[in-house]
Amino acid sequence: MRMPIIAVAALAMLGGCHGAQTTTSNLANHADSLADSVDNWGDAASNRVDAASDTTQRRIAGLDNRMAGLVDPPAADGWIGRWKGVEGLTLTIAADPARRPGHYRLTDRYTLDDNGVFDGVATGDTIVFTRPDGQQVLRATDGKATGLKYLAGKSDCLTVKPGEGYCRD
Repeated sequence: MRMPIIAVAALAMLGGCHGAQTTTSNLANHADSLADSVDNWGDAASNRVDAASDTTQRRIAGLDNRMAGLVDPPAADGWIGRWKGVEGLTLTIAADPARRPGHYRLTDRYTLDDNGVFDGVATGDTIVFTRPDGQQVLRATDGKATGLKYLAGKSDCLTVKPGEGYCRD
């Protein structure tokens, strides 16, 4: 970088020559072009550092979430297993091994005609999931809270909404 500046200064002193002015101008343009290249390189390096930092922050957050689930498993982990409703309706809750703790696969026969497998996420002391009939919230209750006479005497139950509940025997 020092050489072009010395060359420009030397040629500037020869200012009386037309050829020297052209050479000086060319050197100045080259120096500007070189400075622009250095700026572009610096910008690219800065963008890469920012991207790496963002990726690192996302990875740290992901690890925090996984560790929290291992250290303090969601209350819904106690709900894993098969639950029975009325008239052959059933709900099976399984941990989703492809995802972090607090994620579940719900196999649900929720009407005589409707069933499916749904992704659920522990949110506080509930599991939130979405079926074709909308977003649902599954919570621990007793049989009376299900609103179903057949389940009224049971104590270990899960309720989706009044009239839809499942209990363990």
